Amino acid sequence: MWVREEWESIQINPNGVAGFMAPSELIVCKTKDQTQTLAVAEEALRDGAVPLVVMTLNKPLGLTEGRRLQLAARDGKSTGLAIIPEGMGSNAAETRWRCAPVFAPKDSTLQKWELIKNKSGTLGVWHVRWEPTSRRLIMVSPAGE
Repeated sequence: MWVREEWESIQINPNGVAGFMAPSELIVCKTKDQTQTLAVAEEALRDGAVPLVVMTLNKPLGLTEGRRLQLAARDGKSTGLAIIPEGMGSNAAETRWRCAPVFAPKDSTLQKWELIKNKSGTLGVWHVRWEPTSRRLIMVSPAGE
């Protein structure tokens, strides 16, 4: 499930997600504002009917709201992913990641994933590539100089 505010002009392209999942399996929810986005995401996480809830947030996420989402995800045995602008992370987050594309002339799917906050482990950097056939991330070595 993807939850976003209705005013956002950026939309998910079904053809773009087809390499990751069947577009018919994606539920897109449009909300009035961030308060409603958080409420819909919390209910979906708590219910557990969907394994992943992605929410797009445009304002800082308070400690209370972040903790409510954590508890809802735990109760529903679901995963919540908040896509937020740089510098607006929540202190309640278990982990915080920074993802960026890596230029490689022969591979347009290479990405650099940085774990920049981890409450229960170490930090790290990984170069990954999406493998559409197996629908899995493949860890790759950084490109040579």
